[in-house]
Amino acid sequence: MSDAIIFGAGNIGRGFIGQLFCESGYRVTFADVDAELIDALNATAAYRIRLVTNESLAEATVSPVRALRVSDSSAVTEAVTSATLGATAVGAGNLKHIAPLVASGVARRADASVEAPLNLIICENLHGAAAYFRALVREALPPECRAYMDGHIGFVDTVIARMVPPLTPEMRAADPSMIVVEPYRELPVDRAGFVGEPPPVSHMVPHEPFSFFTDRKLYIHNAGHALLGYLGYLKGYDYGYEALADDEIYLQARGAMEESALAMTRAYSPPPGALLANIDDLLHRFGNRALGDTTLRLGRDPLRKLAPGDRLAGAARNAESHGVLPTHLATGIAAGLRFDHAADPVAQAVQVRVREAGFDAVLSEVCGIDPAEPLGRLVAERYRSLRSTRQGR
Repeated sequence: MSDAIIFGAGNIGRGFIGQLFCESGYRVTFADVDAELIDALNATAAYRIRLVTNESLAEATVSPVRALRVSDSSAVTEAVTSATLGATAVGAGNLKHIAPLVASGVARRADASVEAPLNLIICENLHGAAAYFRALVREALPPECRAYMDGHIGFVDTVIARMVPPLTPEMRAADPSMIVVEPYRELPVDRAGFVGEPPPVSHMVPHEPFSFFTDRKLYIHNAGHALLGYLGYLKGYDYGYEALADDEIYLQARGAMEESALAMTRAYSPPPGALLANIDDLLHRFGNRALGDTTLRLGRDPLRKLAPGDRLAGAARNAESHGVLPTHLATGIAAGLRFDHAADPVAQAVQVRVREAGFDAVLSEVCGIDPAEPLGRLVAERYRSLRSTRQGR
């Protein structure tokens, strides 16, 4: 049995990648900061995963696993040294903190002349995450080990589409290691990122070129989710599935996703109907009540989600570049600029900026959209029309 290491034992590390690795015959070591979770994983060398839909509930046991504290640098370094496969699922902002640990393990492998490659799947919501993390690890390596890294360590992009809701406090108290997920299992990865042949991993499919999958995730999946969150919040819904049941919001979300799909069809020429089938599947999954996905989670951090290259403004630009009028995507941008949820300090800060500097300035600063250009005028029109939908908020 081969060893794998996963940095991050949270929603994606434990709720998706750990399951696939264990199903594929790996012994999985998690490296994390959550002491309670680490102790729970080590107590049983396993954890429960609950797969839920509106119609069904099933449970499985994931094993064998163990967990290390990230602060135990010696043990983590040894785990990197002995692994033949790895992953990160720590959040893009935390990659800089684990890069020295990976570099230490790579240096140890170089000193021991380990010839077997180590491929790391970078499961972070960041465009170009693999190249970014590779640069961090390379910078942390002794110069004499960098040639070894180039020939033996792979950094692999992926897109994660499995939805994993946060555990309720009651569920975590009953079992800190248990996790609830949807059954979706597709793991597309960038074939070009591997050193050597990609190892066989359950439901992992290497693709090249990979940009089709990053665009599909960001401009269709993430765009649709964000639009549900923003429009749902403005109409008083607490959950994404409630917003999806509103015909007006459903049509706006589907329309935005179809605008992106048309642009991607013109860019990539996928098989006929493939992207529309993807939209049908996503909208069905967005309606999964058992996940309890809130409009707050779908919409929070509008500074990131409305950024020029991200899921709404980026999708609108992509549509424009392929001759598609981004009417519904503009509605999503406008709704995001009206998102003022009291539990999201980033949203509150955006609203302060709107009041102080005005809509035009924030549209330019946050979204990179000139108010005088066609897209800017379209967003402004939608922004004004959304005032009446806020139901007294």
